[in-house]
Amino acid sequence: MDSSNTNRRRMRSGAVALGGMGLLAATLVACGSSDEPDKRCASRSTLETLNSKECKSGGRGSWYYGGTAKAGNGRAYVSGGSFDKSAVTRGGIGGHSSSGSSGG
Repeated sequence: MDSSNTNRRRMRSGAVALGGMGLLAATLVACGSSDEPDKRCASRSTLETLNSKECKSGGRGSWYYGGTAKAGNGRAYVSGGSFDKSAVTRGGIGGHSSSGSSGG
């Protein structure tokens, strides 16, 4: 095999790697650009995170938008968001909530 074939092979594999990275970047941007804020099921009285089934009709939970869930006393609790969806905005990757916490 001569060196010109080796150089072409290297360029081709480099183009494949670059193409793959572009596809990955486009996928991440598309996934992160939703207008919907993150949501999790939580108790309004204790702010403890609950199974999403608890936010169905008749359950004891409500959807909590934005913010984070932090562990404490062996359980997870929500903070930095709101039970009011309209009070929280989403800006995609590196987005923010109107309550001042950062999210993604």
